[in-house]
Amino acid sequence: MLMGAAAQAGMDKVILQVTGEITGSAVELDRQTLDALPQVTLETSTVVTDGTHSFTGFLVRDLLERLDAKGELVIATALNDYVVEIPMADFYDFEVIVAYGMDGEPLPRNDKGPLWIVYPRDDYEVLQDIRYDYRWVWQLSHLEVQ
Repeated sequence: MLMGAAAQAGMDKVILQVTGEITGSAVELDRQTLDALPQVTLETSTVVTDGTHSFTGFLVRDLLERLDAKGELVIATALNDYVVEIPMADFYDFEVIVAYGMDGEPLPRNDKGPLWIVYPRDDYEVLQDIRYDYRWVWQLSHLEVQ
């Protein structure tokens, strides 16, 4: 089971919860646990920042596979209660990451952090469509697999 020992003991702060069609019940993940996932770096532009940035994080599909997620849809919720539906296929068709860093610096909570769903926008022309822009959830706090 993917769960940080610190989160189990309540010693570290949970920053991402995953529920729904996964192995077991709800999973609460702390930063240390998320850091244990294979890390990736993605260079891309965004519609809310200037220029191209380097994002560091983990592939969403790596997390979902470790949790044996089964479903067609992921409901992503942010700390500010923004909610969006993301087709599960996005995570397998593209290298979508949950970023915790931008340009070598942690994403602060008051500026899209601590977690931000980032698409490889510059690598695929189709991702430069507004329907994908709505799926870039900053201040990500919860994923529900349906």
